[in-house]
Amino acid sequence: MTRVLVVDDEPQIVRALEINLKARRYEVHTAATGTAALSVAAEHPPELVILDLGLPDLDGIDVIRGLRGWTEAPILVLSGRTDSSDKVEALDAGADDYITKPFGIDELLARLRALLRRSTFVPDEPVVAFGHIKVDLSARRVVQEGGEDIRLTPTEWHLLEVLVRHPGKLMSQGQLLTEVWGPGYETASGNLRFYMAQLRRKLEADPARPAHLLTEAGMGYRFEP
Repeated sequence: MTRVLVVDDEPQIVRALEINLKARRYEVHTAATGTAALSVAAEHPPELVILDLGLPDLDGIDVIRGLRGWTEAPILVLSGRTDSSDKVEALDAGADDYITKPFGIDELLARLRALLRRSTFVPDEPVVAFGHIKVDLSARRVVQEGGEDIRLTPTEWHLLEVLVRHPGKLMSQGQLLTEVWGPGYETASGNLRFYMAQLRRKLEADPARPAHLLTEAGMGYRFEP
């Protein structure tokens, strides 16, 4: 059974999630505060976390940082905050996905299943295939159908590598800029747009309608195999 930690201070939401998750054979632990969440997580290490940002003691962002200090379990943020800056801050802190209240239980369960599938991805897998492209991470090569190499610049390769190593995860602009360009470039979104456009032109069957290198408006980018 997959162990899930549900952190929310609204009893009706916790109860609804607990019923639905247990019905699908998840092992469920709950917490109504950030302090309790960190304590429960330490006692029963979760394989997946559903976390509300608006907790009565700690901000949910601090809980994410506390969890990320020792676990890579996927974190799905569940919150009434709809401002994109809150979403970006949660993603930068280490969350894997974000869904706003009110939410449909079917969508939430689908996102949980997707996060669990992606959490089994092995980052050192040498070859990642998508569409008509194969990315060889060990050889640092991109090959299209037929075996012909696709030439990427060092920056294009680094950006693609970061995305491919986090399949399905929503990566904020700040995360990508820091990973690829380094500290001090967190606001250089023009760089990111330019190089994402270049990657799509080289790797997507239809760059205007990308199927794998996706934009999440106002938040960041996601690689879907």
